[in-house]
Formats: sequence, structure tokens, C-alpha cells
Amino acid sequence: MVNAESLTRAEALAADIESMISDRDLGPGDLIGTMDEFRDQSGYGRATISEAARLLNDRGTVEIRPGRGGGLFVAQPNVIVRLRHTLLTVRKMPATVADAIAVREALEPLIAVDAAQHRTKQDISDLRKLMTALKRATTSTDRFMRANWALHERIAEITHNHLAKAVYLSMTRCITDLSEHADPDDDSRTEDYLRLRVEVHAELVEAIIAGDVARTAAAVDRHHAPAQI
Repeated sequence: MVNAESLTRAEALAADIESMISDRDLGPGDLIGTMDEFRDQSGYGRATISEAARLLNDRGTVEIRPGRGGGLFVAQPNVIVRLRHTLLTVRKMPATVADAIAVREALEPLIAVDAAQHRTKQDISDLRKLMTALKRATTSTDRFMRANWALHERIAEITHNHLAKAVYLSMTRCITDLSEHADPDDDSRTEDYLRLRVEVHAELVEAIIAGDVARTAAAVDRHHAPAQI
């Protein structure tokens, strides 16, 4: 069983279920167990078990099948799932938000330029909506950061480079997981400063929408200026 000292009950149970898959040498489509079985084995309530199942489903580790004959089944593996398993191991080490940001920043030129080359009408519509949400979030640092992450995730979804996208999205989610709340007392994150960051992101989005590769690359450089979010 996993040491749950630094984990929530749901996270600890999710880690135990992942170990169970490995220990039993279960393959795609194999039944791991029913909700009732997990309740009896772990002693946790239904809410904790459901949350653990959701965590594993989000990671792509399991498939949740409801109803009679349902339960948790091993999901079909793919490159993103394997990457996330690696990142879960890394997170048990003393990794920091700064490490994840550094990896994400290194990938952003490739991600943004690829987005400029492949954006669709639906992508453009989604990016405009997310920019509107970002503009409305300048009264709260925490809201702004989360709106900012959502925007960058959507930009990454456009790329046709699936491996780069998998790494980038995993880094962003690592940052969001490790950054529960932004510090509201941080003087460097004033409302005026956040408005300035809106302008930077607006230029990046407009460059991608325009399909202008050179403009997009320049916008990424400006985005990476000191004190970026």
C-alpha cells in the first residue's frame, strides 16, 4: 500500500489501485474491481472511492463502467497515459513549480507556432472566448492564473505534434496541481500588472488567429519576458 501521509485519501487510493494493476499484471479491458469491493478493501466511503476513480479516469488509467457488471477496468494505454505515469513518479520527488514552468516555456515556441499553422474556425472561436474570460479575471490573481492556464492548454490542443502536446499539457497540469492558490498578498500581481499580461496574451492569441508564424514567435518572446505568468 502507498504511504498516504502526504496524499489525500482519494489520491492514496488511486495510487493503490495503480499498484494493484501492476501487481496483478492486468491488461487493457481487465476488471480491477467493483466500487463495493474497493469500499470493503479500503474502508473508505463512496465519495472517496468515486473521487479516486475520477482521478484515474482523468489520467487515462482506468475506464469507469456503471451499472450491473460495471466497475473499474484497465483502460487502453497510449503515449499520454505512459507520460502521466512517469510524471506521477517524478512528483513524488522534490520537483517544483519552477521546474515544470521551465519545461513548459521551452515547448511554447513550438506549440504556439504550430497552433498558428493549424488553427481552425472552432479553435479561433474558443481562443476568443478564453481571452474574454482572461480579461474578466484581472480582479483576482488566482482566477487570472487559472484562466491563463486554460488559455494555454487550449492553444496546446491545436498542435499536431502529439508528443509535444502531451508533455506541455502534463507540465501545465503539474503546475496547477502544485499551485493550489495564488498568493493574494503578492504586491507584484496588481490589477494593473494583470491587465498588462492580458495585452501580452491578446497579442499571442491574435497572432495565432492570423496564422502569422513570425508574429506568433515574437509574441512568445514577449510572453517570456521577466515576471511572466
